[in-house]
Amino acid sequence: MNDRLLVAEELSCAAGARQLFERLNLVLRRGDLVEVRGPNGSGKSTLLRGLAGLRRWQRGRVERHGTLDYLGHKSGLGASLTPLENIRYGLRLKGRKIDDDELAAALGRLGLRAARHEPCAMLSAGQRRRAALAALLAGGADIWLLDEPLTELDESGADLVRNLVDEHRRAGGAAVCATHVRLDACGGAPATVLDLAA
Repeated sequence: MNDRLLVAEELSCAAGARQLFERLNLVLRRGDLVEVRGPNGSGKSTLLRGLAGLRRWQRGRVERHGTLDYLGHKSGLGASLTPLENIRYGLRLKGRKIDDDELAAALGRLGLRAARHEPCAMLSAGQRRRAALAALLAGGADIWLLDEPLTELDESGADLVRNLVDEHRRAGGAAVCATHVRLDACGGAPATVLDLAA
C-alpha cells in the first residue's frame, strides 16, 4: 500500500494578472490532514479545484495514488432529487457501487434518515450540506478535498464533520481542507497548516 496519496510539485497559479501562489509543494500521506488557510482571494478554493483536476496550473504537476472526492462551497445536489437519489447518481457517475444498507447508514450518520426521500429543494441549507457529506462518506474515496466543510452547519454538524475527518484519517484516508476553523480539535493527530498568505 502506497503511503503517499497525493504529491503536488512546484504548483503556480494566477487569477488574471494577480499571482495567487508560486512553487507550492505538498505531499499528502495516509492519515494526513492539511488545513489550507489564508484570507479571502488568496487561492484556497483554486488550490483545491486544481488538486481535484478541475483546473489547469500555470506550472507544476499533481500525482494522485488514490481515489478522490471533492466537496466545494456548493453542495452539488440536484434540487428535484432526494438525498438518496443524489448519492446513488453521484456514485454511479464515479463507477462506485454501494448497497442500500451502507447508503442508509451514511444518511443516518448525518442525521438524514427521516429526510432521505424528501426532494433536496425542500431541505434546509444545513440539511443539504449534510446530504453532500453523506455522499462523501458513502463514496469511500482515499482523499477528501473539502472547501469550507463547516459552511451552513450548526454546532453539532460541525462536531460531526470533525469526527468524520478524524475517522477517515484513522482508517487510512487523508484530507485537504480550505478552512478558517480548526478541524483537528477532536483528539486526532494535529493538522498541517498550509498558509497561502505566508
